[in-house]
Amino acid sequence: MKPPAAPASPALLLVGHGTRDDAGADAFRTFVAGLAAANPGLPVGGGFIELSPPPLADSVARLVDAGVRDFTAVPLVLVSAGHAKGDIPAALAREERRHPGTSYAYGRPLGPHPHLLTVLERRLDEALDGVGRAGTTVLLVGRGSTDPDANAEVHKVARLLWEGRGLAGVETAFVSLAEPSVPTGLERCRRLGARRIVVLPYFLFTGVLPDRVRDQARGWAADHDGLDVRCAEVIGPEPELAELVMERYREAVQGDLRMNCDSCVYRVKLPGFEDRVGLPQQPHHHPGDPGHAHHGPNGHTQGHHHAHTH
Repeated sequence: MKPPAAPASPALLLVGHGTRDDAGADAFRTFVAGLAAANPGLPVGGGFIELSPPPLADSVARLVDAGVRDFTAVPLVLVSAGHAKGDIPAALAREERRHPGTSYAYGRPLGPHPHLLTVLERRLDEALDGVGRAGTTVLLVGRGSTDPDANAEVHKVARLLWEGRGLAGVETAFVSLAEPSVPTGLERCRRLGARRIVVLPYFLFTGVLPDRVRDQARGWAADHDGLDVRCAEVIGPEPELAELVMERYREAVQGDLRMNCDSCVYRVKLPGFEDRVGLPQQPHHHPGDPGHAHHGPNGHTQGHHHAHTH
């Protein structure tokens, strides 16, 4: 039987981390399907490195069976943290070994980008529901990371959102792994004189952590009568997000990659992270992927783990 002909363009492979939240995983899958429908003739697939179906390995296998040999992977993540720098590239390397003759170009994470700022501004106005921006303070809440470069990117987004939009101010907080926490960020806004605060989650889709942001914000607001605290929605599968993904795809296909290496802890000695310079990038253990195991010097399999706060 004659094998399928290879497509003229590299396949677009969207890679997500995964979530225990069914709605968040479904939003990812729906977004991938929408991109495929909007780009007829371009092979499009998507998968997760853990927690949610479909696994990345299944998505790659389906495309390979359809004749794909060249892939361009776009990480569906907002900041260049450990998943974008280590876990996803390692997962792609495993797929390359699993399917000899395939090749993978790797695009950069999505943020910060004007398209995302446009959607964040829209979510802000939806939360204000006709109330003017003047006198409004925004608390932009990121996921949080042990990578200072990733946390700094969220602060950059906050500053870019503040500029030229008539807001009283934009502060930053994180829901896990980094400070300030959501309650601490809200308290900072209050002490700076805020009377109306919009908590703006910097997340692509719904999930456990965005829900936690909302719960913590509402809990804090319940203890602070007289303050107007509103919670905005996540970015979601907006047209701007689809345009941005395709922009990242074209960059990678054309070799126009501009990674944020100037402040990467694996390249630059940053205070408190000096020991990370030059470390090899290794993925953590994914129990659902039988092809991923580490072997110690005695030949026994060793899992490489890190903590998730989902």
